[in-house]
Amino acid sequence: MRDFATSENPRVQAQLDRLGALSVPDGRFGLETIRALLTRLGDPHLRLPPVFHVAGTNGKGSTCAFLRAMLEAEGYKVHATISPHLVRYNERIRLAGKLIEDDRLADLLAEVLDIGEDLNPSFFEVTIAAAFAEFARGPADVCVVEVGLGGRFDATNALEQPAVCGIAALGRDHERFLLAPEDGVPQVPLERIAFEKAGIAKPGVPLVTQQYDLGMTKAVLDQAMRAGARPALRGLDLFAEVGDEIAYRDKHGELILPLPALAGPHQADNAALAVAMIRHQNALAISEAAIRTGLASAKWPARLQRLQAGPLTGSREVWLDGGHNPSAGAALAQHFQDRRFHLIIGMLANKDPAALTTPLAANAASISAVPVSTHEWHPAEAFGPNAVAFPDVPSALAAVPQDGLPVLIAGSLYLAGEVLRLNGELPD
Repeated sequence: MRDFATSENPRVQAQLDRLGALSVPDGRFGLETIRALLTRLGDPHLRLPPVFHVAGTNGKGSTCAFLRAMLEAEGYKVHATISPHLVRYNERIRLAGKLIEDDRLADLLAEVLDIGEDLNPSFFEVTIAAAFAEFARGPADVCVVEVGLGGRFDATNALEQPAVCGIAALGRDHERFLLAPEDGVPQVPLERIAFEKAGIAKPGVPLVTQQYDLGMTKAVLDQAMRAGARPALRGLDLFAEVGDEIAYRDKHGELILPLPALAGPHQADNAALAVAMIRHQNALAISEAAIRTGLASAKWPARLQRLQAGPLTGSREVWLDGGHNPSAGAALAQHFQDRRFHLIIGMLANKDPAALTTPLAANAASISAVPVSTHEWHPAEAFGPNAVAFPDVPSALAAVPQDGLPVLIAGSLYLAGEVLRLNGELPD
C-alpha cells in the first residue's frame, strides 16, 4: 500500500506523482538504500541539531506533538517530521515550526528523486532523505523525528547520534512488515515488535520507554544492551501516576503536572513519555514552565479530536480518530466508556475490524460503514450484522439520528484526512 498524496500545486503534484510510482519495499529490509541516498545528499543526517527520535505502535505521534509544544514553549526553533500526513504531504516536513512551502517542497522532492533514481528508494525513504536534507540547511535548535514503521529498519534509523530516543506504547500493527522470520531475535509477536521498535537504540544515548510486560521489557533491554544505550524504563527508572494530575518522578526529582489538553486518558501517558525524554537528555535545557505550557498547547489532529462546527459537522458533536489497532480501540472505549455514540467507521482491508468493533460495540448506538477512498477497504458486513453501508462520510453523517448522542468517525488516518478536508480543518 502506498501513502497516497495529492496537491493543488501542479509543481508539487508532479513530484508526488513520481513518489507514488515508486515501488513498495515489501520484503526489503535494511538501511542500505536510505544511507546511500543520504550520502549522495552530503550526509545531512550527520549535521542536524539535537534530535528527539520516537518509535512505538501507538502514541508516538502524540509524544512528538508534546515534545514539539514543550520545546517551542521554551523558545526553541523545532524542525519536525511525522507520518503519515492527513491532508497535505507538507505536514511531513515542518521547518522551524512551519509546514514546508509548496515551491520549496517541489524543488526538494525533485532534487532527492533525481539524485536517487537508480537506487529505487521507497516513498518513505525519499521523504526522510528530503526532510533530513532540508533540516540540515535551515537554522533550528532541535529536531523531532517520528519513526514510520518498526524502528530497526525504518529510514529514520539512519540517524547515528540522537540526543534521546523514546518508545511509546507497543502493540500489534503492521506485522507483515515487522515479523519476518530471522535468526537470533524473538518470534513471539509482541516481543518481536518490542525488539524491532527498540532497534532505534544508539550507543550512549538514553532510551526512554513506557511500561511493558516482562517479555517485551526484556526484548527492549536486550536491544539496549546490544547497542550500548542507556535505558530509562517507566516503572523501573521513572514513574508517572495518572489521576486528576500527573505525578511524575525520576532521578531528577518529582513534578506534579496538569493533565494534557489532548483528549483521552491515554494522552497523559504519552505526555509522561515526552516529559521523561526531556528530562533524560542533556542537549537542551527545558523548564518546568515550558513543560506545563506544552501540555496545554499541544495539538495532534485526528487523535480523539473534537471537530469544530463546519461544513461537514454543522453544530453536531463529532469526534475524529484515525486509530485502527487494538490499542486504539481500547483507548477509544475508555474515552467513551460512560457515553453512547454513533460510530461511522472505515478501515483498510489489511486491518482487523474487530480491533475497533469489539471494544466499541457495547456503546455504539449505530454503526455506519464507509469506504476509504483510493484504498481497498472493508465492506459493511465486516463490522457486524447491524452495520449499514454508505458511499461516503457526508451521507453517513446525514443519516445518523439527531438524538443528542455524539458521533465518532474512526478507523483510518486516510479517512480522517478526508474528514478534516471536508470540514475545513487543515493541519497547520
